[in-house]
Amino acid sequence: MSLDGERDSRAWVGPLVSTVATVVVGFFALVFVGFSAMACDACSSEKAHGFDASISTAISVLQVGFLVPAALLLASWGLPWERRNAGRRAMFALMAPLSIVGLFVVSMAIVNWP
Repeated sequence: MSLDGERDSRAWVGPLVSTVATVVVGFFALVFVGFSAMACDACSSEKAHGFDASISTAISVLQVGFLVPAALLLASWGLPWERRNAGRRAMFALMAPLSIVGLFVVSMAIVNWP
């Protein structure tokens, strides 16, 4: 008998762990970027204007970029729960929280730090 059509009884574990990790990492990334906006409270008006524009762009990039891990989570949950899809499901589940880390790095690189 082939394992291709066999149902995987533990297919939900990877997407569930990934969903929890992605939500937690995404929350802390958004909070950290939000608190970074206070880094230039004591700056002169010229530096503050450039910093404010770049931090608002970084926050927008992070918020829109959250669509990538959401799509990866949907793909990991949406694959048929068969053993032949276990590797793809694990890869999608692993990529979701890692994509948030990448988005965080990109958003911090956008900021024009004083």
